[in-house]
Amino acid sequence: MAELKNRRYLDALLKRKVDRTPIWMMRQAGRYLPEYRATRAQAGDFMSLCKNAELACEVTLQPLRRYPLDAAILFSDILTIPDAMGMGLYFETGEGPKFTKELKDLTDIAALPVPDPNKSLKYVMDAVSTIKTALNGDVPLIGFSGSPWTLATYMVEGGSSKTFSKVKRMGYEAPEALHLLLSKLAESVTEYLNAQIDAGAQSLMIFDTWGGVLSPRNYREFSLDYMAKIVDGLNLGSGEQRIPVTLFTKGGGQWLEWIADTGCDGIGLDWTTDIGEARRRVGDKVALQGNMDPSVLHASPQVIRQEVQMILDSYGQGTGHVFNLGHGITPDVKPENAEAFIKAVTELSPVYHSE
Repeated sequence: MAELKNRRYLDALLKRKVDRTPIWMMRQAGRYLPEYRATRAQAGDFMSLCKNAELACEVTLQPLRRYPLDAAILFSDILTIPDAMGMGLYFETGEGPKFTKELKDLTDIAALPVPDPNKSLKYVMDAVSTIKTALNGDVPLIGFSGSPWTLATYMVEGGSSKTFSKVKRMGYEAPEALHLLLSKLAESVTEYLNAQIDAGAQSLMIFDTWGGVLSPRNYREFSLDYMAKIVDGLNLGSGEQRIPVTLFTKGGGQWLEWIADTGCDGIGLDWTTDIGEARRRVGDKVALQGNMDPSVLHASPQVIRQEVQMILDSYGQGTGHVFNLGHGITPDVKPENAEAFIKAVTELSPVYHSE
């Protein structure tokens, strides 16, 4: 394998000295890019794009051709695991993901298999290895998964939800059923991410998109404890070869100390938490990723630059910061505004890393 030429992102996560703040964007390979839309049309539909290693590789590389990003992230979807468990994932136009199978009770959950990532999810591993080869050491490759809680919300609700009433009801009325589902998902995610490491991933992210809808007690019981179990089960290595793992709970700014205690290397922040305050709370333990509001990308380049400056000022001097958005870039953002954002980080951040 080619030697890594740009370690900026990995070094920042591992709290090593860097020359400037590294940057990548959640959903950087996405619908805001015309070349992505063309490749997706060529694939036919979203899951066909995910399951074609060459096309998944192509869309992963597209933003790197446009912008000086410091990491690539595997092009896939968080719902690959439920699909591999036999849930029958499909996408309704304008409605998001849905499943053909319902999970109503303990019996339904007990029947779910833990998928073998090198069989039913082999297409993901093929994509990882294809992308890793194509990157040729230019930047590191991030692998990822959804968190057990977030995957469980989609599986129990049957798709997206605004109230999460079914899965929350299960937590109160049949907690043993929900814990069985979360245990199976934690085992599945651990095996899935370890297989991504084996295929070439150099860093990992766990997206806990819906952890923030829980009460503090339920967050710890139904989300955080399972993410901690996953971190403990990952083959992350140590020292120079350490594969850093970042946990991102959207809406989880009040629980940073708990998240930092899981053994993760980085915490993703959404835009509702001040990054300077987050650093004061947990910066001695973990790196921080984030956290510009994606909506700023609709503003002028001047406003985008001012926002970047404020976040850099808030974090302050030194390493341990990976610049990102507080959630994914949206499809209606102009590519030139994403460019202005990335350019601002690369131009303004070096002064925060000078001796």
